[in-house]
Amino acid sequence: MQAAELQELLEAMGAMRRGHFVLSSGLHSDTYVQCALVLQYPWHAERLGQALADGMRALEPEAVVAPALGGIILGYEVARALGVRSLFAERDATGTMALRRGFQLRAGERVLIVEDVWTTGRSTREVIAAVTATGAEVVGLAALVDRSAGQLAWPVSARALLQLPLRTYAPDDCPLCQQGVEAVRPGSRFTESGQNQIRLGTQQDT
Repeated sequence: MQAAELQELLEAMGAMRRGHFVLSSGLHSDTYVQCALVLQYPWHAERLGQALADGMRALEPEAVVAPALGGIILGYEVARALGVRSLFAERDATGTMALRRGFQLRAGERVLIVEDVWTTGRSTREVIAAVTATGAEVVGLAALVDRSAGQLAWPVSARALLQLPLRTYAPDDCPLCQQGVEAVRPGSRFTESGQNQIRLGTQQDT
């Protein structure tokens, strides 16, 4: 799959949302990439997972680990295409990203970390820490979309299917806030009690 084709698919599925958003990183943006709207369709998820797997196969990963929640479906499809295990990391009671539910990696196991969207790369870095803490080796990183357009620095080989130089703002510098445009928090890190969106100011960041 070519980058232009993925962008066209995201647009067609309504996954490129326009408005005023607080991203999971805490940054603000006028664009939110909601990959779940594409990945809800198994045939799209399978094809995207295959495309990411094809680009990372030479690294010979033995397991795929994805951050919950957004990376789980994609990580599973990449692992299926590679013929390896699919695990996911999630936050524990302290808010630290960790392998739970009995998931284990052996020392030296070659791990590919898969995410849906990179903005600051925070979640991926936290998964790297969780994986390396087990003694396993992170051999590569993969994502559908890199909002930084390749500006993130990674310690291992990394690949995104689509580079999107989307604007982000620190809260104090956000022009949408200055215009009084109401912001929403669509990311799973902010979702509680089954809500899809939590309005800015109704809940503190965690």
